[in-house]
Amino acid sequence: MSENIIGKVSDFFARPVVAAIELTAALKVGDRIHIKGHTTDLELIVDSMQINNVDVKEAKAGDSVGVKVSERARSGDTVYKVTD
Repeated sequence: MSENIIGKVSDFFARPVVAAIELTAALKVGDRIHIKGHTTDLELIVDSMQINNVDVKEAKAGDSVGVKVSERARSGDTVYKVTD
């Protein structure tokens, strides 16, 4: 499996548990991502994504999206798309 950088976490919200991600590449619902930082290491499949509180199926470079995560992510963490 390979990983390509697709963005950075810009903010984190505890309720609901959501990471705000500034994208530098496209992302779709169903993609597997890996969020890695100094104390963060989490891998998940994107099951829902929002732009300005509106559900979207895909986003492009330059978009800021909210993605539900299973645990805390921190501002500045790097987001990778995992590919086979």
